[in-house]
Amino acid sequence: MRTVFGVCICLTLASTTLAQTPPPRGYTIPLLDLADQTKRQVIVDREKGQYLGHPTTFLFEDGKTILIVYPKGHGKGAIVMKRSTDGGLIWSDRLPTPKNWETSKETPTLYRTIDPKGHKHLVIFSGIYPIRMAHSGDDGKTWSELNKIGDYGGIVAMSSVERLKNGDYMALFHTGLYALDGKVTKPQKYAIYKAISKDGGLTWGGPIFVADKTNAWLCEPGLIRSPDGKQMAVLLRENSRKHNSYVIFSNDEGETWTKPTELPAALTGDRHTGRYTKDGRLFISFRDTTLESKTKGDWVAWVGRYDDIVKGREGQYRVRLMKNNKAADCAYPGVEVLPDDTIVTTTYGHWTPGESPYIVSVRLRLTELDAMAGKR
Repeated sequence: MRTVFGVCICLTLASTTLAQTPPPRGYTIPLLDLADQTKRQVIVDREKGQYLGHPTTFLFEDGKTILIVYPKGHGKGAIVMKRSTDGGLIWSDRLPTPKNWETSKETPTLYRTIDPKGHKHLVIFSGIYPIRMAHSGDDGKTWSELNKIGDYGGIVAMSSVERLKNGDYMALFHTGLYALDGKVTKPQKYAIYKAISKDGGLTWGGPIFVADKTNAWLCEPGLIRSPDGKQMAVLLRENSRKHNSYVIFSNDEGETWTKPTELPAALTGDRHTGRYTKDGRLFISFRDTTLESKTKGDWVAWVGRYDDIVKGREGQYRVRLMKNNKAADCAYPGVEVLPDDTIVTTTYGHWTPGESPYIVSVRLRLTELDAMAGKR
């Protein structure tokens, strides 16, 4: 039992078939390399001497309009917004945004929500203390200022937002260096929390504890539903750099969660973002922090099936999308799948040695990667 902000949360464990012994620190599945295939790359935004980072994308229901937001700085910094109307091939100039978006303190994240009356909304979150949110009721043509959602803070808020079967929304975030009250914690105390909205993301309840683990620093929850919609898996960055990434599962719409379990090394990284393709496979993009990897610190992706995650398998193959040229400062990717099954994945990185990071998309189809894998 755990008490958070006066709420008692009883955790019962959902079933999982993952092994409980620590998995290997390296992977054996094939590694495909797209880093030199510049024809796949589209520059979204670049500004000499200006750090541009940490984007989130949203693909509209028309299957071709994409909205992107990202900060002018490493996480914190003025929020920039652009739009593409052709599936990410050409991007607009920077769009007008409210003045107080310049005060963003953390990585902005962008989501679609639908209220109980069926009205569509877009929301942007900006974290640390307090978590704030901006709202658009006209598909991003106009926006509110950033306003706090409650008297609590969080990091990479919200790194996942999922509509539940009852129509509510669940948002996931983490604490670590900063606690819920925004104060620096020593030692750092990493934990995953959720917040619930019952009105289509317009207002949010207080934080509810989800998961933590002794001797592991769990953060940046990336949620993926099972193909049948009955289960949720949340992939977790491990920030002490002593372990592989972790995963937790819920079989009851986030009411209870399994204990955190280490993932295979093939899925180890930061800020997992996944989408399904038409054949039911998953494309999950992230920053490679695998303890034993030829592409450590680069922007990579994993291809496999949801059942691989459940059963602790390595998956089908890994892909280096682009080579990063400074430490591990890249990724936090957006991933969208167009109607023709083209994957458009977008992120920041130090793509040119000696230059500030900028925003790039990579375009691909899994059939193309399958052909590359078959030639190995």
